Amino acid sequence: MGLLDSVLGQVLGGAAQQQQPQSGGLGDLGGLAGALGGLLANNGGQGGLGGLVSKFEQAGMGDVIGSWIGKGENQPVSGDQLQSALGGDTIAAIASKLGINAQTLLPMLATMLPALIDQLTPHGKVPDQGLGNHDDLLGSLSGLLQGRQS
Repeated sequence: MGLLDSVLGQVLGGAAQQQQPQSGGLGDLGGLAGALGGLLANNGGQGGLGGLVSKFEQAGMGDVIGSWIGKGENQPVSGDQLQSALGGDTIAAIASKLGINAQTLLPMLATMLPALIDQLTPHGKVPDQGLGNHDDLLGSLSGLLQGRQS
């Protein structure tokens, strides 16, 4: 999972510096790592990256997520567009897990998800085997975040 570690180091590294909670540690980012794992994992609630692509296509935003996967410029996404594609229940569940509201979560996801998907698909397509199962992704993300806390 070296590629995932490297990608998340780049994507979450800046966020870790900007989003550190006042009460010490990166608890919120650890939860965000779990949430991203749930969105992207093959056995996650969204059906992995392929399932996420389908949700965006159903919401009329296939070109947006396609730009993140492809080799060109990433199209931006708004929090409202993410909520439309992922569904209010999914956003509410992630926000609840993190102990924040959807209005706080959506801009973070709108920044991180395009960059993460872009970095995880360097060949311009969804990998045939997906990105791995939730435990694999979560373990990798948690290890990366633990290393950043020290």
